[in-house]
Amino acid sequence: MPTPAPKSQHVLVLNCGSSSLKFAIIDANTGHEIISGLAERLGAATPSVKYKYKGDKTLIDLEPEQAHAEAINTLVTLIKDHKLDEQLIAVGHRVVHGGEHFTKSVLINDQVIESITQAATLAPLHGHANLLGISSAQDSFKGLPQIAVFDTAFHQTMDKVAYLYALPYNLYTEFGVRRYGFHGTSHFYVAGQTAKLLNQPIEKSNFISAHLGNGCSVCAIKNGDSVDTSMGLTPLEGLVMGTRSGDIDPGLFNFLTTQLDYSAQQIDDLLNQKSGLLGISELSNDCRTIEEAATAGNQQAALALDMFCYRLSKQIASYMVPLQRLDALIFTGGIGENSDIIRKKVITQLGFLGMECDTQANLDARFGQQGVISTEQSRIKAVVMPTNEEWVIALDSANIVKEL
Repeated sequence: MPTPAPKSQHVLVLNCGSSSLKFAIIDANTGHEIISGLAERLGAATPSVKYKYKGDKTLIDLEPEQAHAEAINTLVTLIKDHKLDEQLIAVGHRVVHGGEHFTKSVLINDQVIESITQAATLAPLHGHANLLGISSAQDSFKGLPQIAVFDTAFHQTMDKVAYLYALPYNLYTEFGVRRYGFHGTSHFYVAGQTAKLLNQPIEKSNFISAHLGNGCSVCAIKNGDSVDTSMGLTPLEGLVMGTRSGDIDPGLFNFLTTQLDYSAQQIDDLLNQKSGLLGISELSNDCRTIEEAATAGNQQAALALDMFCYRLSKQIASYMVPLQRLDALIFTGGIGENSDIIRKKVITQLGFLGMECDTQANLDARFGQQGVISTEQSRIKAVVMPTNEEWVIALDSANIVKEL
């Protein structure tokens, strides 16, 4: 007798940013997206919602200045119009910062909201948007369990030697000043998928995962656990990113304030919005645009790419210290999954580890294709693994609902 198919477990996944709302209904059993879309430019003059359902793409213009609550109301209408609400079992929320309060995903209640609110002071741009998304979803989906899935949770296995700053210790004990790390759901997902690809247990796997997009981070994963990562107290620390500076000399703050009369807000804007690939290239934060310009002979675009790859390669090499043994380097995220140019540069710079790029495999592994891109002779494998953070959120949400 055939085994009956598992009952569909549809989870509405919400990723609420400061001016955008990414959403999808995902079958937690299969990862299949039923509907997905993005509300963007919320609070601005021309907000809109674009979504994909059954292969058709639709754009809806919202009223000027409409924000998150109105966007979620539009989303509720979409879901009900397509009769998708009857199968929903939960709403899963991506929450960027969980501080030290959360080491795993949790059912949202008043106490959880209070803890998220406290952690939001460490990442105000993301945290307050996450709280707004939770509040709006609670109003719109009364009776559905609301689940919080934290970017920081995967990194709570780091040791103090990795997560503490060399600052007065009371800043940590009293105010929680430490390195937390981000992109945790992505690093967790691609590590598990890479272990399956290489046919080895995750509990015995040592990986370095490079999540490369507009935001970038590297994670050292030892026997399946995060032991170090490049982002810190906030998502600004670490690598060169699209518009973020990554690591800088903290003395820059004194220089900018005393010599150039910058305010704290101006410094924050400079480091988060005007630096990185955009700042160096003076062209764009989009890697594709910069690669095209560099190929055409733009020297600043070429410099931006070289700096990006150099800092990335240094960060990866440094994680051989906590790992000692490396099974594979994983590329993921928009840049990591699609830029064969950056992947080849990085693998070449890490050649001393016994890693060599397979040119054809590297070209083939683009546009959502996974695969090993190192040569058979390489001592350490290089892998492209598309991430799927939304499926992780859906899975965690479905598992928590099962326990209710």
